[in-house]
Amino acid sequence: MKRELQLTFDGSHTIFIPSSGVTYHSKHGAIQESLHVFIEAGLMPVMQHQKEIHVFEMGFGTGLNTLLTLQAATKQQKKVEYTAVELYPLTKEEYEALNYGATLQLQNELEQIHTIPWERMEKINPFFSLYKTQTALQNFHSTQLFDVIYYDAFAPSAQPELWTKDIFSQLFSLLKDNGLLVTYCSKGEVRRAMQAVGFNVSKLPGAPGKREMLKAIKTNKNLL
Repeated sequence: MKRELQLTFDGSHTIFIPSSGVTYHSKHGAIQESLHVFIEAGLMPVMQHQKEIHVFEMGFGTGLNTLLTLQAATKQQKKVEYTAVELYPLTKEEYEALNYGATLQLQNELEQIHTIPWERMEKINPFFSLYKTQTALQNFHSTQLFDVIYYDAFAPSAQPELWTKDIFSQLFSLLKDNGLLVTYCSKGEVRRAMQAVGFNVSKLPGAPGKREMLKAIKTNKNLL
């Protein structure tokens, strides 16, 4: 699969796949999108109430969401165990070309998250541990329940099979009660699929270039 490095409007990189016309991050700014959707709307609300957080990411990709979570965990001194699914990892040449490490002054950490072994939980620093698995989301199983899910699959137009009621039922089962899922996507059919499996879904302002994003909470109905 051919992939090309591209600069986004905030000066950070994304990856472009010519065959499908999709990018890994928003062309309006990769770092600012990831911060807005996954860190500010997803991670930080959980960090306010917990000292240890379990994060699941669909789409490890460039490692940007992982790197920003590592940065936040270290700054806030909150322990994060991070699990990421990625079927098509970047090559060494591809991840070494990314400018996130230089931009965020986390070059060593960027290299670490890409070079640690797959299929094994590895401690990066006292506050952040990472488990990467090279498998399709549909084949992912875990006895660990998660506090927050970063849902960063390609858009429904490119990967419709990853935005179905069955997928969101699987994700619902991976969350703890009152756990949350955040995604950049705000399409009506996606929101309805989430609601159909029990999520309490709300729209939030989107990252630059997007009007809205979605936040879905696994509400414990026994507490209502």
